[in-house]
Amino acid sequence: MNQSRYIPRITDAYQRGYELKYAGLENPPEKKLHYFKEKEDLPRVQVVLGFLQGIVPACQCDSLLDVGSGRGVFLFPLLREFPELEVTSLDILPHRVALLECVRSGGVENLHPMLANICDSGIPDKSFDVVTMLEVLEHIPDTERAVRNAVRLARNYVIVSVPSKPDDNPEHIHLFSNEDLKNHFLAAGCSKVKFMSVTNHRVMIAYL
Repeated sequence: MNQSRYIPRITDAYQRGYELKYAGLENPPEKKLHYFKEKEDLPRVQVVLGFLQGIVPACQCDSLLDVGSGRGVFLFPLLREFPELEVTSLDILPHRVALLECVRSGGVENLHPMLANICDSGIPDKSFDVVTMLEVLEHIPDTERAVRNAVRLARNYVIVSVPSKPDDNPEHIHLFSNEDLKNHFLAAGCSKVKFMSVTNHRVMIAYL
């Protein structure tokens, strides 16, 4: 493997954790190294990382909950850019969480994978400085419940990205306008919201 094509710290940790987790198994799951390839971050990811680069040094973000981490499109650049940040990753799919558990057990100890649903989470109030929900809210049937829980769990900010125009993804069950998002988050208790422009997406910062 050409290590220069991969995020080194995270890839190495995943491989160590994979060997630990599946040692002795006759038919272990396939390694998923392609998730850790170094590539240009998506524009919406760049925008969110840029915002975090302003608040992490200011001690406004020591802990972050990433809801629906999926394939790690945001999560792995986040861990790359902020290697000391305490990050809890929440996902409803066991195989996604199992992959992240390999990363943690292989040495990325500031990553805390969790198998849970944001709509049913029993995590205590105000557990994280920041909650991120990137390309997640459009998948969730109960928008109000998801937003309420995200706001409940955050001390300082909730950061959201959603598509801004219709697409052919059958799993996208909502299309939100800026006004839709603003109303949902203000109703859940946020003090104000700010939108940032990204082609084909809406990125919103909700302030607690």
